[in-house]
Amino acid sequence: MAKTCPSVATVILAGGRGSRLQPLTLNHAKPAVSYGGRYRLIDIPISNSINSGFRQIFVIAQYLSDELQHHIHHTHPGSIEVLTPQHKQQWFTGTADAVRKNLPTLLQSSAEYFLILSGDQLYNINFQEMVAFAVETKSELTIASIPVYEKDASRMGLLQIDEERRVRTFVEKPRDRATLNQFVLPNTDQYLASMGIYVFQREALIELLQSDQRDDFGYHLIQTAVGRGKTTSFLYSGYWEDIGTIASYYEANLLLTHANKGLDTYDAHNPIYTRSTFLPGPKIHCTQINQSIICEGSQIHAQEISHSVIGLRSHIGKGTIIRSSVLMGNPETRTKPFGIGKGCMIEKAIIDERVEIGDHVQLVNKQGLSCYEKDGVFVRDGIIVIPAGTHIPNDFVF
Repeated sequence: MAKTCPSVATVILAGGRGSRLQPLTLNHAKPAVSYGGRYRLIDIPISNSINSGFRQIFVIAQYLSDELQHHIHHTHPGSIEVLTPQHKQQWFTGTADAVRKNLPTLLQSSAEYFLILSGDQLYNINFQEMVAFAVETKSELTIASIPVYEKDASRMGLLQIDEERRVRTFVEKPRDRATLNQFVLPNTDQYLASMGIYVFQREALIELLQSDQRDDFGYHLIQTAVGRGKTTSFLYSGYWEDIGTIASYYEANLLLTHANKGLDTYDAHNPIYTRSTFLPGPKIHCTQINQSIICEGSQIHAQEISHSVIGLRSHIGKGTIIRSSVLMGNPETRTKPFGIGKGCMIEKAIIDERVEIGDHVQLVNKQGLSCYEKDGVFVRDGIIVIPAGTHIPNDFVF
């Protein structure tokens, strides 16, 4: 009988620069960006690992890592090891390089399998099932995979599998039509894509990192592993989102305001763990609220809030209207009450932490711009973005 519960260590890759998520990543490491008003993106892979019973967790960080380390330390004191380069000369040049350079520390674990995750993806997955599948099929590498349509296929790794779910061919982010056509699933208009979630046998990971010295799992080492014929695909059909752009970040947040869509943050048996805030419930004065999330510690005097996420300790003045927007709020205690003033109109916007917006400000993208950057105001994918720490003066109109 196959062993179904081997020892597993989780490795979360949290060191990417996150350039496509700028300007949010100008002030935050990508996995430290706020999500859902009270979480950080890193909370999701950590929580899924813990909920799966895998509590030996390593986080490999790099860019702007101080805030990320601070959050992990205060959320999971002493139980998660954060690994960072000691000098810039030792900075990681890719996902595989990051694991390789930290391999001596990882191998201090007695784990038989390593679960490798990204620090910026959203999902609710029981990884016990994926590991059990890896054990049952005696796979050296198991890749979590999901069906996607053509609009997403060219930005992901694509797989071809046989009846036993053995991966026969893999290509990372194909661009040309001929290659895409080779990966269309039979009798569908979909493709089977890698989710960037891997389960490696211990010895197989060591040997692969040593024999193939290239930098990246997706572009390099996965193809090498597939060529050895002991790679399988674990099929997943639930919610999954890779936060790669401002648009995907914005949409993933607003999905939380819909019933039964997006990430499930209300499952009492599989909670999303984050830093305790010990804040009071939100105080709301004469505000019309529709399909929105209002987080703890907020003081709301607005006229209307609809289809929006209002983060921790948000202060919103009288007469203000907020529609289809994400306000990250103020996760850390501050002496100055950052927030939005009186009589403002905010629509289709992302307001980062510690932003101070004056009275009678309009952020509505009147010209319908898809890209813009001036005076502390950015537009990406038609969405207004105000970076952390920005001050917008009274009567400002955009």
